[in-house]
Amino acid sequence: MIHAQKMELGKVTIAELQEKECPKDPSAAAAILFRKGETKIIYVEGEGFEMVNTVRTKIKIYKKEGYEWANQSVKYYLETNASRETVSFSDVATFNLVDGKTVKTKLKSDGEFDEKINRYWGRKKITLPAVKEGSIIEFEYVVRSPNFGTFNKWDFQETIPVNYSEFVTAIPEYFAYNLTSKGAIFPKRTVEVMLRSIIFNEKERSEGMVTSTSFSQSKIEYNETRSTYKCTDVPAMKEEKYVNNIDNYTASVMHELSSVKFPNRTVENYSTDWNAVAKKIYDSDDFGLELKKTGYFESDINTLIANQKTQPELVAAVFDYVKTNIKWNNFNGYLCSDGVKSAFKNKTGNVAEINLMLAAMLRYAGVNANPVLISTRENGIAYFPNRTAFNYVIVAIENPNGVTLLDATEKYSLPNVLPQRDLNWVGRLIRKDGTSDEIDLIPRMPSKQTIFMNAALKTDGSVEGKIRKQFSDHEALAFRQQNLLTAKDSYLEMLENQNNNIEVLEYNRENDLNLSKAIVEDFSFKSGKDVEIIDGKIYVSPMLFLRNTENPFKQEKREYPVDFGFPTQVKYNISIDLPEGYKIESLPAAANIVTGDEVAAFKYIIGNLGNKVQLTISSEMNAAILPADYYEVLKDYFQKIVDKENEKMVLVKS
Repeated sequence: MIHAQKMELGKVTIAELQEKECPKDPSAAAAILFRKGETKIIYVEGEGFEMVNTVRTKIKIYKKEGYEWANQSVKYYLETNASRETVSFSDVATFNLVDGKTVKTKLKSDGEFDEKINRYWGRKKITLPAVKEGSIIEFEYVVRSPNFGTFNKWDFQETIPVNYSEFVTAIPEYFAYNLTSKGAIFPKRTVEVMLRSIIFNEKERSEGMVTSTSFSQSKIEYNETRSTYKCTDVPAMKEEKYVNNIDNYTASVMHELSSVKFPNRTVENYSTDWNAVAKKIYDSDDFGLELKKTGYFESDINTLIANQKTQPELVAAVFDYVKTNIKWNNFNGYLCSDGVKSAFKNKTGNVAEINLMLAAMLRYAGVNANPVLISTRENGIAYFPNRTAFNYVIVAIENPNGVTLLDATEKYSLPNVLPQRDLNWVGRLIRKDGTSDEIDLIPRMPSKQTIFMNAALKTDGSVEGKIRKQFSDHEALAFRQQNLLTAKDSYLEMLENQNNNIEVLEYNRENDLNLSKAIVEDFSFKSGKDVEIIDGKIYVSPMLFLRNTENPFKQEKREYPVDFGFPTQVKYNISIDLPEGYKIESLPAAANIVTGDEVAAFKYIIGNLGNKVQLTISSEMNAAILPADYYEVLKDYFQKIVDKENEKMVLVKS
């Protein structure tokens, strides 16, 4: 067991290298032996105060699945010289046990990369060499930044165990920060105040018969508050079904600049609200100014909207025009990179260029359209107002009957049917006059699936039949995203595997690209694995291969909210012909399963008429997001559904 390892880079023991699995979590592919970070604000003569972030990390690799930890990256801001950050890696090495001896492999130049994400952000990346099962990897990086408005978030928890995590902040008395923490694990905090000083070197030239230069020094003393946060034996964040972004729930601390007070100066307040953040973004040349540009598209849009009689028709025409003609380059951001005119000309652009262009076109056409700043699911939830909280922008149309949301980066989307990446709690709508409002991004109306199945049971236990499925709204969007670009043979193979290895015949699909209609697929099938024959009796679930076979919620307890993305409504209409010479001995009972609070409901109605069994099922999930303390109710609800769907009807010879 590794307990007494030194918290220094380069100090690797044979015992550490010999360890085969994580003592606290044998299933772990890797573990962070220690991670130590320090964020301090220092004075640089001639430059002023700057923030220096230093991080030292030591990781043990146990399994091949842990190799991904050999790839490390640090994002940094690079737009202007005044705000540009720098990143440097050092002490990067891999340690292995070879013939009983420790072998150290250092990072070579070809293992370090620097990439430009966009005009605002860069990323420094390293790939550690000679990594294999049993390796220990180490690295240090330093980020120097003139921007001390927000500290980098410090995570005490990861998707692998963390043996020791320490974060230190050293803040001069001139700076006041608001501290925010999240997660279910709370670090131990110690605080000490230390006396520091700044030495100013001054030079003075005297003019006269003889020019001379004199040098002097002055010193200012100040108090520095040094806070240390420590956590030990932190368990891995475990992935669970229906989690938005697991990073939202990791144990972390964050700091936001509240105010600055230098000697003999008035206090400068930096804490702000979402309205101020939104207005500052809107006033940016790469945002608000781009919204005002119209000349590049006017002739095209004039022709497009000439024959549109209603606002929904006009909106649909403009929305479809942008989706069809401007391709998303997969770059996020709420600021334009090359500008809307360039995106229009080159037929490609980032999120801001596409959706600000859409807003401008709709405004030009007389529609009350405004941008909405959002943070995508991948980017996480914003915990306090700041410009880096957002990484994306969509469009809202305000009407007396409500708000319609649009995202033209997704070619299969519709008004109020946003891609899953956008469905992240709330956004911030900004108007021309600088006012802004919080906008709920979570859909309220259910997206629907309807399944019709006609099947015939055979005396040998095989089943033949036909299925027709319809998908609408977000269900249709998800289907199109996942399947339209898949080759037909590959899709049919997947369809067969997902349905207990049925054989699919005569497959047909409708409305692939007619987004205004539900997407429909129908096919014939043969099945040989859904029926049991025991002592001459036939046992079969009336749902055949459409039944759910396991509860998606298996953990004893739930740490995070359950996020389905959007409400759903699923309906089944199933008709089964009995095999010749058989009659029903027993059928599953009808059932009505509900959670209470009108959150979810499942209704199961079954009957027998002549040689047919008719089954109707409706399943509704009316909430997109449920709190973690609702987990027990939800787990019980889904288990009852699984149990009901797997009950079998029994047929005997007549």
